Amino acid sequence: SNIPKGGTESETWLYPSPQQFYNALVRKDKADNVSEADMEHVVAIHNAMNERGWSMLREWETRFHGSELQPGCPKLRRFMGRPFEPSPKARIKAMLGFGEPFDRHDWFVDRGDGKEVRYVLDYYFDSKVEAADPDPKSTKCIHVDVRPAVDSPG
Repeated sequence: SNIPKGGTESETWLYPSPQQFYNALVRKDKADNVSEADMEHVVAIHNAMNERGWSMLREWETRFHGSELQPGCPKLRRFMGRPFEPSPKARIKAMLGFGEPFDRHDWFVDRGDGKEVRYVLDYYFDSKVEAADPDPKSTKCIHVDVRPAVDSPG
C-alpha cells in the first residue's frame, strides 16, 4: 500500500492476502456470491479502491489544510468498515433516487498535530459504466465519495 500508517515513522498499511480477504468475508457472513478463486481479482479491486480513496482524501487535506499538515502527513491511523450504516449523505442520495452505496468506511486521519479527523468514504456501483466498459476487471464502475465527516473537528 501507499497509505502511510499513523503512529509510525515510515510504515504503510499492508493489504490482506486473497486468503485473508476471503476468510474475512466468511467471518462477516458476506461470502455468499464469491468463491476463493475470485479473491485475487477482488483483492486487486479492493486495493485499487483504497488507493483511489486515499488520493481523494489527500486532495481534501491539501486543499483545505495544506498549511497545517506536518511533514509526512496525513497518515491513516485506523479505519472502520460500516457497510450496514449508511451515512447521512448516502441516505439523502438514496431518497433522491441515486442508489445506495454497497460499502462505507470511516477513516481516521492524523495530520501530525495529535488530532484525529474522521473521513467518510461511500462506495457506489455504477451499472451504466460497467455495461459500457469492455474490461471486466476495471474499477471504473465503482465511484468513491470521499469527504470529511460533518461531526469531525477540523
